[in-house]
Amino acid sequence: TSWGVPVSEIVQLTIVAVVAAVSRAAAVRLADRLVRRTVERSTHSGGTDSDTRREQRVATVTRLTTRVVNTLVWGIAGVTALSVFGINVAPILASAGVIGVALGFGAQTLVKDYLAGLFMIVEDQYSVGDDIELATSNVTAEGTVEEVGLRVTRLRDSSGVVWYIRNGEVQRVANRSKGRP
Repeated sequence: TSWGVPVSEIVQLTIVAVVAAVSRAAAVRLADRLVRRTVERSTHSGGTDSDTRREQRVATVTRLTTRVVNTLVWGIAGVTALSVFGINVAPILASAGVIGVALGFGAQTLVKDYLAGLFMIVEDQYSVGDDIELATSNVTAEGTVEEVGLRVTRLRDSSGVVWYIRNGEVQRVANRSKGRP
């Protein structure tokens, strides 16, 4: 081609992109079904969640699984694309593993935030739309949950201030919405 990239590499990159897009769509759809089924089971097995609460849980967990799926699928597609151009990806992957271990030791608070966020979501402590109060060692924030992530929870208080609270810092949660019809 006029760009200096052989047609075979363009075809291979197109195939990688199409496979990644289809895989991502299928994985997101599967994750959504699994999340909905799991939430339905928890409701049928004695849970008292309202339909609104159930939909909030589904939306929150689906958003998180979509982010994870996007990161994995497009990361794999990126590495595959590098190999199409003849770049040896083995040293890159090995370096990424070593860097991951080093970051794991150096980023303990980040790991703490992610683990706390994971348990908070699994335990259904709060979801998007809930009216909550979060207490940390330094501050107490009250408001409506706008976004729940594995690392940070974002909420907006009654005066319009947006709070970003790291999940690993949360010591107490008061949920005024849970259990309401």
